[in-house]
Amino acid sequence: MGIEILPLTEADIPGVIQVIQHAFADDPYFKWVFDGSKFNKQRNYNSLAARCRWGINNAIFQVAKEKFPSDSSSSPVLGVSCWLPPHPPSKPESWYSWYQDWKLSATQLLTNIFYLGRGGLRANRYWIWKDQQQKAHAEIWDDPRGYYFCNIVAVSPEAQGKGVGRMLFESVTKIADEEGVKCYLESSKNVPNVQIYERMGFEMSRTMECRDGEDVCMLYCMMRNPKTE
Repeated sequence: MGIEILPLTEADIPGVIQVIQHAFADDPYFKWVFDGSKFNKQRNYNSLAARCRWGINNAIFQVAKEKFPSDSSSSPVLGVSCWLPPHPPSKPESWYSWYQDWKLSATQLLTNIFYLGRGGLRANRYWIWKDQQQKAHAEIWDDPRGYYFCNIVAVSPEAQGKGVGRMLFESVTKIADEEGVKCYLESSKNVPNVQIYERMGFEMSRTMECRDGEDVCMLYCMMRNPKTE
């Protein structure tokens, strides 16, 4: 059977979270920003579920599934991607976008209250990363049209090597090419991720060092220029 890329639905969320949690279990940034001894998987599930619901209306949130003759909702999630659409810096945020962001923040706050904490998240390190990210964007984001920002790409173990990741990327990069807009991502894995992204047209723009004392997490900022035939 072939594989198709579909918009995320509410029914897909459990499968999407399973793929994300497995894919990021050994991610360097995840290990740096979370205290493994205090990590609460269920609390993380609820946080990701809120993010998924936000993404249905505010991002390009897609899943890869096997094609079935009738109902694709019964097909397991093989991969997932979340891209933030380009937003020109000069354009003010819409009331709808502001409300959706506020709603997500409120949901995450209630999750923190319910679980009596952030589930192992080292908040100081999160803000170290956000500060470094802001500096990186100020340095290398210079296109007034904005960027397609690849926030998440994850593939299930059983779908590795089947081109699922490339399909998830190309579903958005083809649109970016048609619009003449750049794409951007940040990876906390140098090998093999950087090489994989380079094969899809991304180039290294900058490294980002997130340091908390002796503990350092490196992130690799990569840009993709639109392709023209």
